[in-house]
Amino acid sequence: MQEFDAIVEQVVREVVRKLGEQTSSGTTECTICIQCGQCVEKAPSAVANIRDAGATRISSTPGVRSIGKDIATLIDHTLLKPDATRADIEQLCQEAKQFGFASVCVNPCNVRLAASLLERSSVKVCSVVGFPLGASKKEVKAYEARRAILDGATEIDMVMNIGALKSCDYKLVEEDMRLVKETCGSRIITKVILETALLTDEEKIRACEIAKAAGMDFVKTSTGFGAGGATVEDVKLMRSVVGEKLGVKASGGIRDAETAARMVEAGASRIGASASVKIVSG
Repeated sequence: MQEFDAIVEQVVREVVRKLGEQTSSGTTECTICIQCGQCVEKAPSAVANIRDAGATRISSTPGVRSIGKDIATLIDHTLLKPDATRADIEQLCQEAKQFGFASVCVNPCNVRLAASLLERSSVKVCSVVGFPLGASKKEVKAYEARRAILDGATEIDMVMNIGALKSCDYKLVEEDMRLVKETCGSRIITKVILETALLTDEEKIRACEIAKAAGMDFVKTSTGFGAGGATVEDVKLMRSVVGEKLGVKASGGIRDAETAARMVEAGASRIGASASVKIVSG
């Protein structure tokens, strides 16, 4: 692990050095371009920049073409569409194994199938809870998380009780998060989706503070099904509140590598994107 960290640190220094050279020379040609979004196949260093800036995962959807192993290990291969078929999930898992993705993220009804298909692989299975509205009762969310874990999920993304937060019922918001986290335990990475497009800055700050108090592992901007997605300003704000102890996931409306890089620079440690195929494959 220490050797890996040393390698990453060395690569980051080299990226910073090259960026400095690009800025000082004023050239528009760059060996680490992050402008066009034609990433992994045509310019793999573009997505490498996102990784080297601090991202630990990048989302994708079925249909991605062949990409480098080092980039693939950062990707949550995601399919949450309500009309996803068994064949779609099988394709998702096959691609995840083929390209060495970090995980697949699926709806609860598809967790068991995904887990069975990925049983002998290193690919993890992530599921969503209270998705996409967050309006389920806390006990229902806890059961949904427990059921997903029993079916094979090793990561859980829950949606916060948005209405309770806006009603200033902070006790209920924390109980909602805490019960799911306690159900998941320390071995299951648990993320809470705030749906930031529906919140004021004050509410975003309070939600992040509650997530810290409840023991969550990540705060996440958006479901991708709401009124808006991630913004650089929101990511900066969330990172400033949670510090370095929690992860920050930017998701929703991220459609190219340049935007993803800005999110990482703002403080995101994971990236989610419905247009992730474009981001990683051009």
